[in-house]
Amino acid sequence: MAGGNFMHRVVSYLVNEVLVNSLANSRAFQRFAVRTSKQIEDISNKAARKKQELAEQVKDLSKNFDSFKNQ
Repeated sequence: MAGGNFMHRVVSYLVNEVLVNSLANSRAFQRFAVRTSKQIEDISNKAARKKQELAEQVKDLSKNFDSFKNQ
């Protein structure tokens, strides 16, 4: 039973090495990785801007509510 576990780990390691090396040397995969990274960065920036806009809107709404309440 332990021998099977060892063999599984060896085969898994070898497959992992071959896969990592083939992807690292693949131009198509490199282009995919760069495009994906750029898209994620763009989405993160948009989310940060929206978060800031929402915070400002809530702040303005709170001020308006407070001024309305004090009248």
